[in-house]
Amino acid sequence: MIKETSTGGRYHHGNLRAALLDSALVVLTEKGVAGFSMREAARRAGVSQSAPKYHFGDTRGLLGALATSAYQQLCDRLEGLDLTGLPVHERTQRVATQYVSFAGENRALFDLMWRMTQFDFTAPELAEQKHRALRALDHALRGEDAEPADDTDPALLPSYAVWSLVHGYATLALEGAIDSGSPDPLNSNLLPAMLTLLDMPDLP
Repeated sequence: MIKETSTGGRYHHGNLRAALLDSALVVLTEKGVAGFSMREAARRAGVSQSAPKYHFGDTRGLLGALATSAYQQLCDRLEGLDLTGLPVHERTQRVATQYVSFAGENRALFDLMWRMTQFDFTAPELAEQKHRALRALDHALRGEDAEPADDTDPALLPSYAVWSLVHGYATLALEGAIDSGSPDPLNSNLLPAMLTLLDMPDLP
């Protein structure tokens, strides 16, 4: 964590990498991906402009680290749901609710996660967290005991369908493109109603 000292507004770092990620998130939240600057992140952290290069290489590396952290947070939330004994439709609803809640509470990170041209989307740790998100969603639909499936396995089609619908809805709602009749489209009854239209498999 970043701790501000009383001398010169500089920061004391117990962990420079974590401090830089914290300051980078502040810059990302304020200015968005288009206005993000690694130099500004370093300035906010009270370190030299070259300091981030040691840990992240360049701006793409820093944004990639932020995106990886975002996926980890999302996965932790999805995997932390207690879905024991629930029918598949209720499991799906709970996962969808958690997904859109994450998007609403972490809009800057949610936007960054899908900007594949802004960082190396194939970086091993980032790719693993992305696959982890799909597995969390798939487990909610097919159950914890379901056989592992390759990303191209037809068994994953329902999971891809749910992911596409929920992600698309969250994105459109955040952009103000959905008039759900609710002051908060992310928490309206529209998404649950849409999910009931999916031809969900009859799973335990």
